[in-house]
Amino acid sequence: MDDDLRERVEREAEKHALLNAVKHDSDADVGAIMGPLMGENPDFRQHGGEIPGLIGPVVAEVNQLSNADKRARLEELAPEELAEMEAEDEADESLLPDLPNADEYDEIRMRAAPNPNGPWHLGHARMPAVIGTYKEMYDGSFIVRFDDTDPETKRPDLSAYDAILEDIAFLGFEPDDVIRASDRVETYYDHARELIEMGGAYTCSCSGEEFSNLKNNAKPCPHRDKDSETTLDEFEKMVAGEYSSGEMVLRVKTDIEHKNPALRDWVAFRMIDTPHPREEAEDYRAWPMLDFQSGVDDHLTGVTHIIRGIDLQDSAKRQRFVYDYFGWEYPEVIHWGHVQVDDYDVKMSTSSIKELIDAGELDGWDDPRVPTIKSLRRRGIRGQAIVDAMVALGTSTSNVDLSMSSIYANNRDLVDDETDRYFLVRDGQEFAIEGGPDVAHPPLHPSFEDRGTRDIPVGDSVLLESGDVPAEGDRVWLKGFGAVRREDDTLVATGDDLDVVREGDVAVIHWAPTDGVSVRMRTMDEDVLGVAEPDFGDVPVDELVQFERVGFVRVDERDSDETLVYFAHK
Repeated sequence: MDDDLRERVEREAEKHALLNAVKHDSDADVGAIMGPLMGENPDFRQHGGEIPGLIGPVVAEVNQLSNADKRARLEELAPEELAEMEAEDEADESLLPDLPNADEYDEIRMRAAPNPNGPWHLGHARMPAVIGTYKEMYDGSFIVRFDDTDPETKRPDLSAYDAILEDIAFLGFEPDDVIRASDRVETYYDHARELIEMGGAYTCSCSGEEFSNLKNNAKPCPHRDKDSETTLDEFEKMVAGEYSSGEMVLRVKTDIEHKNPALRDWVAFRMIDTPHPREEAEDYRAWPMLDFQSGVDDHLTGVTHIIRGIDLQDSAKRQRFVYDYFGWEYPEVIHWGHVQVDDYDVKMSTSSIKELIDAGELDGWDDPRVPTIKSLRRRGIRGQAIVDAMVALGTSTSNVDLSMSSIYANNRDLVDDETDRYFLVRDGQEFAIEGGPDVAHPPLHPSFEDRGTRDIPVGDSVLLESGDVPAEGDRVWLKGFGAVRREDDTLVATGDDLDVVREGDVAVIHWAPTDGVSVRMRTMDEDVLGVAEPDFGDVPVDELVQFERVGFVRVDERDSDETLVYFAHK
């Protein structure tokens, strides 16, 4: 690499590092800027092995700057791109309503509280997308709290903790705090003891059926009036694991005649015999129920605004009893409806997906048939495309439908300019070819002539898709090659100029030489076999390209016989 090119690489790297850092209000990342850098500067690609080492020090230098200095330097280097980025951010922000009473808080703090029982499906993306956007709007904080205090019915998957954090990073957000509730059991015990001493909780050994009958008839449990000392003693026995599952619970004392039976003396702690999968928590047997654990954590972590499903309205009401006992102020609450996603036959449910994977009916969490974030990522969908679609849904209390076409449209806008074009012929029909050039030179991108062209050796024969095969005697225009006429099993170059296309007499089609690259294209429905032009063999794994007239694909895997690509969308 000569000095002039090296200087240009460093200059472009600085610009993209600043754009990345200012957009996300965080340090820039070498991996995050490689795609935009290479997409905007295709001549860098032949030096792909040198680029990361060259731009690493540049990124590190950018990260040493304050946020204000980063923006000032970007305004100096690329004022138009900075203005465009800020205009896009402002447009994104306008899609969400203002948070209620936001001006009453010194800092807006919001949380996503996943149950780590598996990687995230697409519906889960809505919470971090909206919270992350609110964080940027209000310069607030984004907390991820793993609500993993149910080691039995919603048993945590040890691999899911990191998988969920990876999904959040893919969506473009970095949590300010990451908390695991199973690390905080002693904190919940301490608050339970305080509540008992206030007379706000009691231990109960009624069977579930017995208490349900009492509750539904607005009659108090016979254990309700036991003194605090007895309750505290029995709670300590729960903590020590002296009771078995179902033998004893701790209930929050509410209003036994409350008009909503679901709010009457609800369970705060229960016994679970199944050990927690995390080694740090495997010895606990008395576990808090979600409403108690979540309520305590929201207060202790300073959460100001909670977003939760409309079906969880009772959770807020239950938690308010605890908040009233402690004299805490309850956070602002936004309830929203569920998201329904089209275009999938697999149910958008973590447990349902896991069952299908365990049964061998799906290949994994990134199977293209699965509505998961991992699946979309493997197909080449950008996280920002998902975020933009989720934010556009707003925070309505009504159930909302998310069309995958909106995610695809967003992704197309994000990737169209930077993805090079190639030809792929599916289930091709072979024709000999006579006349014309020995090598075709279609552009790498029709909108960016400066990127140059591909070189496609024609050889003695070519492949056409069955739907493109002309009738005997008819002409077609092979992109990058020219007009040909079909004569039996041969395509004969006619020498016509492009006017025959402009006049609408000749269809423009793609093609491939018979000795091109064998491709297996994995779609949501099936694997499609085809042959791509030879230059496609140089596209690195994980790169996104567009097969002309077919769609966008991500290169997934290469071996000597075949290249596997995942279809993203048209």
